[in-house]
Amino acid sequence: MGKYFGTDGIRGAYGDACINPNFAYRMGAALGARLEGGRVYIGRDTRASGTLLVNALVAGLQRHSAVSVVDLGIVPTPAVARAVLDADGSLGIAVTASHNPASDNGIKLFDAQGCKLSPHAEAAIESAIDAEAEFEGTFVDTDCEVLDGSKQYVAAVSKLFEGLSLSGLKLVLDTANGATCITTPVVFEALGASVHLLGNTPDGTNINDGVGSEYPEALGRAVLAEGAALGIAHDGDGDRLVICDAKGKILDGDCLLGILALQALEEGRLGSETLVTTVQSNLGLDRALEAAGAQIERTDVGDRNVAAKMRAIGASVGGENSGHIILSDYASTGDGLLAALELIQIMQRTGKPLSELSNWVTLFPQATANMRVAVKTPLPQLPSVTKAVASLEEDFGKAGRVMLRYSGTEPKLRLLVEGENEARVEAAMKILKVAVQKDLEIIL
Repeated sequence: MGKYFGTDGIRGAYGDACINPNFAYRMGAALGARLEGGRVYIGRDTRASGTLLVNALVAGLQRHSAVSVVDLGIVPTPAVARAVLDADGSLGIAVTASHNPASDNGIKLFDAQGCKLSPHAEAAIESAIDAEAEFEGTFVDTDCEVLDGSKQYVAAVSKLFEGLSLSGLKLVLDTANGATCITTPVVFEALGASVHLLGNTPDGTNINDGVGSEYPEALGRAVLAEGAALGIAHDGDGDRLVICDAKGKILDGDCLLGILALQALEEGRLGSETLVTTVQSNLGLDRALEAAGAQIERTDVGDRNVAAKMRAIGASVGGENSGHIILSDYASTGDGLLAALELIQIMQRTGKPLSELSNWVTLFPQATANMRVAVKTPLPQLPSVTKAVASLEEDFGKAGRVMLRYSGTEPKLRLLVEGENEARVEAAMKILKVAVQKDLEIIL
């Protein structure tokens, strides 16, 4: 975690120290100085605060006459990354707080390869921001090139799946009152699907408000009511995907990753015969991939880490169980629409409904807990915890695991226990909690 950057860009409540027009102006100026020329593509989600932040970023970037800026308008975050790649841009900026409420906003950056920046690059940008002077004045609409980014993105995705026919397919689509309201429905309907929409009336204040990937219950109910074959939900900026089957059952994100990877393996398209995911993913996913002759590589939490590992080893499928799915044959970053279309292709190729495909992965029982702590003492300095973890890991062997990590944004210790037997998992979690309470001051 940097001074400003977190696991996925800069994010916070609008008006806070890092999410305000003045900071955005300084950041734009710092980025412009770093680029020393080139084209920058910038897009945003539907939050009311997005326009002000975009204007300030553009004003800062345009302090450097050699930098040209293209405003894509309201677009999904993956559309920004794609625009940079397709037009040989220098930088992409997405103004979004993803699945957070409308009161928040944020800034995500993509390099010339359409990839999220490294921690090293982010640290350099943070230093450059701090060196920029405060802006005195009022930000107004900026004068820069304007491009219909949503139209361009729809055309690009449609071309990737131009042989796919969804005629006769009925689905429910929840676009979270976010950036995908004007892209995902267009693609599905153009391919012939019958679409029932949820979360498709953005007003600047209702993004992710009881809809989208964070609130899939309504999606499940609508699928049952409409008699749809499946339900699809995005988060506010469209880089996540949550799916439910025809029975209204939400598919676990690890099952989705498993389906995509196992089918790619079957068709000889799973690069390095490896699925890349994070330490959060269930051991049942490892078991399913290993049984099919493939393997899993795990990274720290964050789709940036997943993407970096995929590039390093030549993997073609990766993601997080939260719904960030990266299919490198199609895109450089996570894209909820692409992942949904790929899943539907698998349903067509196999002739199996989603409820049957989900049986490809059997997840291990899992117990999780979040404990608020007064001080984030380094884990190796906790004697009771160290002893308990060693004992539990020896007891589980390869049939389970124990994981502890501090939250990067909150004073919390996150605990996870997984194993083949649910009773053993619950018992292990109790032991772990007792050990934590011996070593740390817990805030109730």
